[in-house]
Amino acid sequence: MADSTTTAADADTLKQEFKKILREILSYGGVSKDLAEIDGSSGVLKAIDKANRVINCLREVEPDTDIISPPSPEKVDVPKEFKCTLSKKIMIEPVIIASGQTYEKRYIKEWLKRERTCPISNQVLSHLSLTPNLLVDELITQWCLANKFERPKPSEEIVTELFTDGIDSLLQRISSPSSAADQAQAAEELRRQTKRFASVRTFFVSQLHDSITRLLTPLSAVDASLDLQENLVTTLFNLSIFEKNKRVIAENPLVIPLLTKCLNQGTAETRRNAAATLLSLSAIESNRLIIGNSETLKALIGLIGEGGSFTTEAASAVFNICSVMENREKAVSSGLIPVLTDKIKEGSNVAELLALLALVSTHNRGVKEMNDLGFISDLFSILRKPSCPVIHENAVVIVFNMCDRNRDRSGGVKMLSEEENLYGTFTKLAKQGSDRAVRKAEAILRWLKRHGTGKAPQRE
Repeated sequence: MADSTTTAADADTLKQEFKKILREILSYGGVSKDLAEIDGSSGVLKAIDKANRVINCLREVEPDTDIISPPSPEKVDVPKEFKCTLSKKIMIEPVIIASGQTYEKRYIKEWLKRERTCPISNQVLSHLSLTPNLLVDELITQWCLANKFERPKPSEEIVTELFTDGIDSLLQRISSPSSAADQAQAAEELRRQTKRFASVRTFFVSQLHDSITRLLTPLSAVDASLDLQENLVTTLFNLSIFEKNKRVIAENPLVIPLLTKCLNQGTAETRRNAAATLLSLSAIESNRLIIGNSETLKALIGLIGEGGSFTTEAASAVFNICSVMENREKAVSSGLIPVLTDKIKEGSNVAELLALLALVSTHNRGVKEMNDLGFISDLFSILRKPSCPVIHENAVVIVFNMCDRNRDRSGGVKMLSEEENLYGTFTKLAKQGSDRAVRKAEAILRWLKRHGTGKAPQRE
C-alpha cells in the first residue's frame, strides 16, 4: 500500500482511515459498513486485519507517528475512540448495547440500573443485553502493546462516578436550606437516590466532606418536621447498608444519640428505620461497643415491648449488641428479661425472642429474673408443643442454663424431674432435636439420673 514515494499526505490519509475504522466499529456495534455482510468471527478477524494493515503502512511511512510509536507513558494520549464516554477512561471490557454503541461494561451496567436509554443517542433500548465487543477489545490490546501502555485489569469495584453530580447540591439544600419546602424536597430526593444507587451510597460517605454531620444536623432542631426526620433517618439507613460506611457512620458523634431519639419519637416508619439502621451498624463488632455505651439499648428494648412491626429489627439489633459479653449486663439492667418473657408468653415473635433470651441466659442476674418470673413453666410448654427445631433448641438451652445457674438446685431438679416423668420432654428432644438441642437434653437426662447428688449437669 505504501512505497518510497509515499508522502506526508499519504500518512495523514492513513491516519484518517485508521480513525474511520475505529468510528465505524464503535458506531455499528463492532462491525463497519464495509464489513456489514460478513458474519461471525471471520468478520471480526478481517476487520482486525484491516486495522493492522493500516498500522503497518504507518510504520513504513511515518515511524514516529503517535499511533504506533511508543512515547513515554506520561505522554501517551489514548485515542478518544478507545475511551468510554461514561468513564472517560480507556475501556477494559468493551461491550455493545442495543443501540450499537460501545461502553465500558462496569459503567454501562450501572447506568442501566437507572436508565433504559443509550447515553450517547438517548435512544430507548429494545433490550438490556450486553455483548462483548471483541473487535474493539483486540484493537485496544494492540494499541496498548504498540504504545507500551499498561491497560488496567477488570475490576469488580462499585462505580462511584455515575449519578453523583447533584448529590452535593442536595446535601447543601438540606444542611443550609433556602426554605423548609426546598429542604424537604431535597431530603426526599436524597432518600430515593441512596436507595437506588450503590454508587451514591459510596460517594456520599467517602467523597463528600463531613457529609454525615451535614445530613443529620437538621434533626437537632426542635422544630424539625416528622417528614424530614423520616427521610433523613431512612437515608442514613440506606447509607449504612454499604459495608465500608458502617464504621464511619457509627463513629460520628451525632449518629447514635439521634437514632436513639428517633426510636422514641417520630413516625412509625422513622422508628422502624432507626432500629433497622442500628441493626445494620451493629453488624461490625467495634460498633457494638459504641452502641452499647449509650441509652440505645433501653430504647430498643422499649420497641420490643411495644411489639408490632418494630420487633424484628429491634430484637435483632439487641442480639447483635449483646453478642459482646459486657453489653449483656447493660441489657438485663435495662429491663430486657421481663419484656422478652412477656412477649414470648403472648406468642409474639417467639423464634426471634427466644434466640435473644438464650443468648443472655448465661447471665446470672438474667437467670434469677427468669426463675423469679416462673418462666421455666412456659419453656416446658413450648418444648411439649410441635414447633420448628430452632425454637425447641433455644428453649432447651434456656432451661439448661436456668437450672445450671440456679442456686436452688434441688428445686431445679424437682421441676425437671416432674416434667420428664409426666411428658418425657427431654427424652423426646434427645431423639429428634437439633444437634445442640440433643446435647442439652442428654445433659439434663444425665443430671436427672444423678438426682439428689446436688451435682449440676455436665456443661456442653
